[in-house]
Amino acid sequence: MIILKSAQEIAKMREAGRILALCHQEIGKRIGPGVTTLEINDFAEQFITRHGAQQVTKGYKGFPFATCASVNDVIAHGFPNDTPLENGDIAKIDIVCSYNGWMADSAWTYMIGTVSPEAKMLVKVTKECLELGIAQAVVGQRIGDVMHVVQKHAEDAGYSVVRDLVGHGIGQSMHEAPTFEHIGKPGKGFKLREGMVITIEPMINAGDYEMFIDSDGWTARTWDGSLSAQFEHTVAITKDGPQILTSV
Repeated sequence: MIILKSAQEIAKMREAGRILALCHQEIGKRIGPGVTTLEINDFAEQFITRHGAQQVTKGYKGFPFATCASVNDVIAHGFPNDTPLENGDIAKIDIVCSYNGWMADSAWTYMIGTVSPEAKMLVKVTKECLELGIAQAVVGQRIGDVMHVVQKHAEDAGYSVVRDLVGHGIGQSMHEAPTFEHIGKPGKGFKLREGMVITIEPMINAGDYEMFIDSDGWTARTWDGSLSAQFEHTVAITKDGPQILTSV
């Protein structure tokens, strides 16, 4: 069942989203060559706590960390570790927090030091995919309309869109109905309604979209070893257009 949110409830989610956005801004100042994703994980958890919020992912179905840290060919759900990041890496940091019982979810891709032109273009196109998708997320559109724009932009650039990991509703739970892929056909899928709050989180691969899960049961990698990038916002569907809840 899709749970529609009132304007007051969306405002509460916006408070959680603002904390996440500030956290990502601070991560951007700290992450770089020689820094470990475990250090970033610990910083994020402490930042969220200092701001009166709670991290959500640690302990969720046994996931052991407060953030997902996914480097280079890792698409999503990577474990933070003590391996220093290197010049040229791209690192996806995905965080979910709860504030006064309401949740927000956001992921950014960080370019570490000086990255290759190929990696820089992948990150640029992935961010554009998110922005184009959000622009289409208006009342009355179908999810296929939204995701067709995402898919087309990625594929026109020579990239592929991950199928096996999906966007979802969010509210007082991290994962709510509906769930959806980031590919689609115009006019297909569920219709966007006022009060829906969803995550739009395209995962774009430089190579093929196929993936596999490591032996840890979580870490999702590109099958062909190609780079993968992701950007994610929590977005409310309102009569006045899409509202990005995970921005400052």
